[in-house]
Amino acid sequence: MAPEGELTPASEKLILVIEDDEGTRELMEKILTLEGFRFEAARDGQEGIDKAQALKPDLIMLDLRLPKYQGSEIVRMLQQGETSGIPVIIVTGHAGDRSNADALRQEINVKGYFEKPVNPMALGMNLHMLLKTKPPMKGKPTAW
Repeated sequence: MAPEGELTPASEKLILVIEDDEGTRELMEKILTLEGFRFEAARDGQEGIDKAQALKPDLIMLDLRLPKYQGSEIVRMLQQGETSGIPVIIVTGHAGDRSNADALRQEINVKGYFEKPVNPMALGMNLHMLLKTKPPMKGKPTAW
């Protein structure tokens, strides 16, 4: 772990992506890998909860519409027990009505909200700022 104020290598951080769409999972894996993060995926809400509890990732990227549990249910489940300190970033193509999106943004563990299609550079910068990490190629922006 880096001393206070220094950035940690992204390779020390594990991000769990809970997403049922295979294409989106593959895109997230590519983005996260290029940004230097370790990656784990879950295909539905139950698998996501199980992996979050077992792996204790540094951050969770969560779709809102999933089989077995909806994203809003998962957000609230993660606020309990050993997963309560894990930040969550919502990444969804199903933003729904504005009041639901605003309510989710107010949840204590939700630290970001992206609508699909995601801008890879914006997502990468947000992840690095939130996790206090440095990209793998210092001084060179990721080519997208």
